[in-house]
Parts: sequence; C-alpha cells; structure tokens
Amino acid sequence: MKILKLLNKIYLSILIILFFSIVNSFSENEPVDIWNIDKEKIQDNSENKKIISITESDLETEKNDVFNMQNKNSLDSIKVDETLNSKEIKIIGLYDPEDFGLKINMWSNSNGDQLKYLFSNLSKINLSQDASELMNILLLTNAYYPNKDISEKDFLKIKSDWLIKHNNLELIEEYLIKNDILNLHPKLSKYLVDKYLSQSELDKACKIFLNNSEPIRNDYLSKFNIYCLINSGNNDEAQLIFDLKKELGFNEKYFENKLNYLFGYTEEVDKTISEKSILEFHLAHRTDPEFSFEPNENTNPLIWKYLAASNLLYQTNEIDLNELEKIKLVEYATHNKNYLEDDLFDIYKRFQFNIDQLLNAESVFKSLTSIESRAILYQRILLESDINKRIELMKILKDVFIKDGIGRAFEKKLTDLLKEIELDQISSKYTSFYLENINIEEKKQSKIKYNDDLLHQSKLIKYFKGDYNQTKIEKDLNNFLKKIKKDKKYSLSKKDIILIESLKSDGIEVDKKYNNLYKISETEMPTDIQVMINNNETASTILRIIEVIGQDDLNRLDEDTLFFIISALNQLNIDFIRNKILLKVLPLKV
Repeated sequence: MKILKLLNKIYLSILIILFFSIVNSFSENEPVDIWNIDKEKIQDNSENKKIISITESDLETEKNDVFNMQNKNSLDSIKVDETLNSKEIKIIGLYDPEDFGLKINMWSNSNGDQLKYLFSNLSKINLSQDASELMNILLLTNAYYPNKDISEKDFLKIKSDWLIKHNNLELIEEYLIKNDILNLHPKLSKYLVDKYLSQSELDKACKIFLNNSEPIRNDYLSKFNIYCLINSGNNDEAQLIFDLKKELGFNEKYFENKLNYLFGYTEEVDKTISEKSILEFHLAHRTDPEFSFEPNENTNPLIWKYLAASNLLYQTNEIDLNELEKIKLVEYATHNKNYLEDDLFDIYKRFQFNIDQLLNAESVFKSLTSIESRAILYQRILLESDINKRIELMKILKDVFIKDGIGRAFEKKLTDLLKEIELDQISSKYTSFYLENINIEEKKQSKIKYNDDLLHQSKLIKYFKGDYNQTKIEKDLNNFLKKIKKDKKYSLSKKDIILIESLKSDGIEVDKKYNNLYKISETEMPTDIQVMINNNETASTILRIIEVIGQDDLNRLDEDTLFFIISALNQLNIDFIRNKILLKVLPLKV
C-alpha cells in the first residue's frame, strides 16, 4: 500500500493505538447521557501505553489484526443498526423541552401503532407554515423515544423523512452535526451532502464530516468523506482510509480511477462519466479539464441542478431557433427551476411571426408546434393594450404550459405580468385567475391593536406576552366580566371564552357570580384527543393538533376548532405553545 510505506515508525504506532482505541470504544455497552457527555474523554488502554516502536514486519501482523477487528466491527455495526440494541444515544434533538413548555418524557406514553398511523396521515398533507413550525418543535425537541410498539429505528426514520420532505438544509445540517448522528441517519446524511453538492457547495457538503467522531459505516458516505479529505488537502488520511476500505473488500474501479488522478498517481484523464450518483458525476467533472455533458429529460434532477449551479448548461442566447429539442430541454429545465424563466422567454421573443399571425394568435397557436405556440402567445401578450384581453391571453398561455406538463416554467413571469395590473382594472371573469397567480406576499403583522370593547381583543391579551402579574390580571378580568354582565347586548364569543378558560387554566381566579355567563359543551373536544390527554400522551396530542391544523393557517381556523386546540393545550399545561397560538389568533393586528 502506497501510503503505508511512506509512514515513519512513530506515525505508525500512533495509528495502531488509534485503531485499538476505536475498536475498544465499540465494545462498550454503557448508555451515554448526551446531556452531560465528555467527547474528549478516552479510556486509557494499558497495552497500547506499552508500545514504544514497531518494525515493518511487526506492522504487517498488527495491520492484519486491525483489519480483522475492523471487519468484525463492521458486521457488528450492521447488526446494531438493524436491531437498534445500542443504547448509546437515547435523546436526539435541537431544542430543550423547557424552551417550549414540554417535558423530556412527552413521547413515553405514546402508542407506537397510533404514532405510525398519525405520521402516515401527516405525510400525505401539505402542512401550513403554522403546522410545520409545530411539527419542527415536536420532532426536534430533546426527548426520550417512544418505547411501545415502535422501534427506535422507525422513530428516527420518521424524523429523517420529515426533514427530507421539508428540505430545510440548514436545519438538517444543524440536527446531524449537533447530535453527531451521521451513522444513525445515513439516508438523511446522504440527502444533505447530495443536495449541497448539487448546488456546487462542496464545502457545505463536507462540513458534516468535520466533527464526526466515529467510523463511517455507510459506503457512500465513506467515499464522500474520502473525497472531502482530498479536497481539503488531507491526502494521507484519505489514502489511509481508502486502503483500509480496500482491505475490507471495497472494489469500485470508477471511484479508484478518479482518486488516483486526484492523488496524482496518474496524469491520464479517465473520461468516463457516471450518473450513478451526484458524487460520481462530480468526480467526472473534477477530473476532466475538458468535461462536457448534455442532459436529457431522463437525467437525474440532482445532476440538472449541478449543471446549472456549475454553469455547465449551454447558454440560451447561443441556441439556434431550429434546435427545437434543445429549446424543449430548456423548457423542461425551467419547469424544474434549473434555468431562469427570463432566459426561456428571451428565446420566445426571438421567434419571427408576421403581423397577421400575431393579430390572430388565439387561433393561430393551435396550428403551430408547442414551442412556437408558447412563443406567439407570449409575444401577443406583450403587444396587447387591453387589460382584460391580456389576462385572457395569459390564461391561455398558462393552460398551454400546464397541458405539456411544464406549468412551473410560467410562474414568476406570469406573476410579474399580473403585477403590472391593478385588481380593480380587471373584469370579475378573471378575478380568480388573477388572485391565484398574483402571489402577493401578505404584509407582516407585528403590531397589536387593542380593542377594549371586545374581551378577546382587549389589553388582557398582554398577559400571554408576560406583561401582566396575577393580581392585576384577576382584577382587570373580573372588572371586564362585571361590565359584560351589565351589558345585556354583549354576547360572549368563542374567542372570549378561549381567553377566559386559558386564564383560569393558569390559576387566575374568576368570581363565582360570573360562572353562568357561558357554558362549555363536553362534546366539543374530539373523543380521541381527550383520551390521549387523559393518558398523558403529550406528543400524540400535539400530533393530532397538527393534523387538525393541516394545510390551514391558524388565523383561518374556525372558532370551535381553536377552542378545542387551546383546551387540549390547557389540560396538558403546554403554556408556551398555547400562548403563541393565542397571540396569533385573538388580537387584531395592523
């Protein structure tokens, strides 16, 4: 082995000690408390301490022993992964429970079969931002795993699948690195490094390996790590790991050929391009100074992203209008956000039509090729002065894009065109189309406007911001209820009752004479949620609440739904989350 022959005796001794230390660490079965873990603490090996020097011949014997041990460790690791008998990590997350009014045992009473059912339902829903934020809190808060009818492996997979679905790379990165769980989440780890590499952000892709404290068991991630070491100039370490992998049976000529070029062992360029993974594709690009590749519709989306991020896609201004297949690919790539819409529509503007064709574009486009039909409709829109006629043409063009399965290629451009038009300028016929596609971001509502004529919009809301002490809130609440009782025209709304019940839940005392101001029906709480609450299944209850919120913004939920959500949180004493919800749904914001 090339690198081993280059190492001096002292360096070899250190390496052998390191290998034995790693092997020894795997043999330990004691649980690790991540709340008080000392990652620098290493148990001394008395035999290793006695090693002073080693000869070349001794090395071969020791080396074989190490390889045998490593091979056994790999097999043992696989078994651990499959059975999850390892108790090394029992708590994995990003947030402390007390940050959100939760408890470290919030999953402990949950039924695993029920959890799997709930997560299965939630995976089919495109959750709103409010619901997604609540899910992040639930899944990423440090807590013990559920232990009934669900394995630790399945529970970790649920977390992994959620993070992948919502594609927050920074959150995934923080989760993996902070908890040092690269091996526990190979699918999630691979997703992260592939995503970063597809964006041509190699440094970010490699960051996950920097502080990894244990041997990488997943083959793909191990190869990625080797390449990252080379990229950072740690060739010796990379070579050592690669040699060890080969001794354990690794045999991938494509990968080895690329590494040999990067190591400088060969100057001959291997022009083979593999699309098997984004890593292998990247290595083909990295090792070929004259790299060239033309994608097609079947090309992996990650490779498309990589080509776009690395400026390897052909320039649209260089495409001849007769090259319809290339233009078609640009349309497809624009749909997948690998080309800018402006680049595609610049191509459309280059097509030549006579004046009669343009004037009759609504009928003429039907007889043209799909690309030409989109071009003529777009040009006609630019020429049209009548507002409603322009919108009609936009609608036709949008439908043409959708019909050909590339509807997302006409999103931003459509929004930009519609923003040139005011809502009051258009016919009611096109109102729905306009509102669906204008995509105007809602203004941030940050300032609360108090209305002391309504209980749930009054200054009593300040309590949920922490701006009221108990004595004052009791006095002001009872005074308000006194005013309501005298005013026979005032009818307590469901939001008023939500506020009162939340205050009472926190120990705020209400005079008994106001008990008859309203009644609460026991049937308002869904039976299954109440059962969860009674069984102290905190996490399961929150999951059901997330399911109820679903695709809706909290502000759009009806008052009955809000009532039982707040009631559930009151019963579980989850005040932080409850208060956040109340401050969003109760006051009038400006």
